Amino acid sequence: MCGIVGYVGPQDARDVVLEGLRRLEYRGYDSAGIAVVADGELSTAKKAGKLANLEKVLADRPLPAATVGIGHTRWATHGGPTDRNAHPHLSADGTVAVIHNGIIENFAALRGELEDDGVEFGSETDTEVAAHLLARAYAGEPEGEGRLADAMRAVCRRLEGAFTLVATAVAEPDTLVAARRSSPLVVGIGQTADGTAEYFLGSDVAAFIGHTREARELGQDQVVEIDRTRGLTVTDFFGEVAEPTAYTVDWDAAAAEKGGYDWFMLKEIAEQPQAIADTLLGRLGENGELVLDEVRLSDQELRDIDKIFVVSCGTSYHAGLIAKYAIEHWTRIPVEVEVASEFRYRDPVLDRSTLVIVISQSGETMDTLMALRHARDQKARVLAICNANGSTIPRESDAVLYTRAGPEIAVASTKAFLSQIVACYLVGLFLAQVRGIKYEDEVAAIVEDLRRLPDAVAEVLTGMEEVRALGRSLADANTILFLGRHVGYPVALEGALKLKELAYIHAEGFAAGELKHGPIAVIDQGTPVVVVVPSPRSRESVHGKVVSNIQEVRARGARTIVIAEEGDEDVVPYADHLIRVPRTPTLMAPVVTTVPLQVLACEIADTRGYDVDQPRNLAKSVTVE
Repeated sequence: MCGIVGYVGPQDARDVVLEGLRRLEYRGYDSAGIAVVADGELSTAKKAGKLANLEKVLADRPLPAATVGIGHTRWATHGGPTDRNAHPHLSADGTVAVIHNGIIENFAALRGELEDDGVEFGSETDTEVAAHLLARAYAGEPEGEGRLADAMRAVCRRLEGAFTLVATAVAEPDTLVAARRSSPLVVGIGQTADGTAEYFLGSDVAAFIGHTREARELGQDQVVEIDRTRGLTVTDFFGEVAEPTAYTVDWDAAAAEKGGYDWFMLKEIAEQPQAIADTLLGRLGENGELVLDEVRLSDQELRDIDKIFVVSCGTSYHAGLIAKYAIEHWTRIPVEVEVASEFRYRDPVLDRSTLVIVISQSGETMDTLMALRHARDQKARVLAICNANGSTIPRESDAVLYTRAGPEIAVASTKAFLSQIVACYLVGLFLAQVRGIKYEDEVAAIVEDLRRLPDAVAEVLTGMEEVRALGRSLADANTILFLGRHVGYPVALEGALKLKELAYIHAEGFAAGELKHGPIAVIDQGTPVVVVVPSPRSRESVHGKVVSNIQEVRARGARTIVIAEEGDEDVVPYADHLIRVPRTPTLMAPVVTTVPLQVLACEIADTRGYDVDQPRNLAKSVTVE
């Protein structure tokens, strides 16, 4: 989820691009860079860390004035957040510069091909592959207008994955070319006070909202060429001319950063289908084997694992609770789930045959990091699930799977949580495959189920207006209870946590089977009770028992809010409010049932007049014990 900016026009490209990067810094803040075409050459500056680091470099060593430029704020995926991995990336001869958002799945094979041809790489990124391929294709194109666009189309036809690419070349100093596949890219069209045309590129409209509100949205597998004299041309990857979708942006600058949503949290909830899809990108190898990002353990070491601990905090802990069901089912290895702050203090039994899976959005959560170090001291193996490439927890682990959810601005986690669940599923399948419990075709079939989840979440999101209305009606409640069984129990815990975080309401999540063992005593007339109902189709289903629980609380005056899959008619008579979700395999149901609870908490907090993105007393990354 990197930030991309491009400019062609009469203004100083350096200023326009930097302004756009400031507006997009929320999209990526591991590193930043800029390139301009001036005086017959490409000039670049890039620096790891916040955008302020790049601005300091430019203040000390300014780039030449130019009217064509590109810029990038990076959220690291391939390669850590370092100066050399920052964008833009140049071709070996320095004549082509490229910036990139997304993941090129077949970059390893392409890199090998280029290295066999003698190309030397200066970074660990997948992006640099595109820069070298583009330069090679460019050299093979005949002289004349549109040469860079032709080269871009040729390269895109070879790339697999999701990507937005923007390129500029010394030989075409008045031109920018960009392409997109399953990754956002918009074009802004404006003019200066004297009527001179100017063009903007951005990963979203926030990049250019200060200059124009007229935008063009590119379709899937399209290339846009922007030339100072010839204007804007859009084609598909094979050169067929296309007409981009025109629209006018009616948001102000602040709203543009949030994509028109009232809160970053709502925007991040809406981004969850893409976050899940990105987490799944490139995970199946050519022979059907699952692929993690980094594995410094041998297959034999993984086969020797006889016990697993999942260790994490807060929302990530709930992802771990869900993981337990899947990992035990697929691997037949016993799994314990621990709160990181308690893990090392109870003296857990760990040895070389123990795998500790640590989950952290930031990769810097201090309680989780100290648990990891304790596990390493006891010679246990450690696998990290993390959203931040290059952070401390992945660096100190034996294996890593990055969730690739992109930056999460709202303190309360949404898209990071769903991508963590999906990542846990991938880890479980990976272990099952390595240990010979599941064959490649079985893994591939489950991965196909996972790949259907983005569409399922998108379907849930289309029906959230009723959930928001429900949230407004619950804003005066003093207590809300959440019930679930099997994988629905951790979902109930997460729903309660979200409500506590955002709306400051007393909320508790319970295993529905425990209702009669105490919690039912707090049910009073009108008490809202949210029930996550399992599928009636699941093996050894507890569906009937949960329906009985709904009847029990309703008989005592509860206001029942029921989340159930499409086609489940047994719950209808007992639901005061029914929220439908698509049918999904049982273990994957939390990915869809969690979404309404996120929206509900957000709407209740907003109605109560609270800051949804920055709830009191909380921080995004807890870096102290």
